[in-house]
Amino acid sequence: MSTSTESKSKVTPGTEKIKPTYISLVQFTDKGIQGAKQTTQRVAAWAAKVQSMGVTIKQMYWTLGQYDQVCIFEAPDDETAASVLLAADMLGNIRTQTMRAFTASEMEKILAKVP
Repeated sequence: MSTSTESKSKVTPGTEKIKPTYISLVQFTDKGIQGAKQTTQRVAAWAAKVQSMGVTIKQMYWTLGQYDQVCIFEAPDDETAASVLLAADMLGNIRTQTMRAFTASEMEKILAKVP
């Protein structure tokens, strides 16, 4: 796997930091199902709103099965990710379960710290 496709954000000139990636499993609430025809517009509005906080939606999939959507996004840190997820959940259309995802290079750093 190449690390050249990992998103990077400028921290200071000459220093780059890889933004953490998150994967959210999303379920519609009863309210969300009733407004399902607006789901793509809601996602677009949410993406635009959180962009100013450094959050980027990399992929959004609408799925069959237990979950209605899978969202892959980047945020500057866990606190920012948690705040935008809480804000999305508070709108009442969805409930989320979110996992922090690690790239191969991030996993190599983790493995290097294993005692």
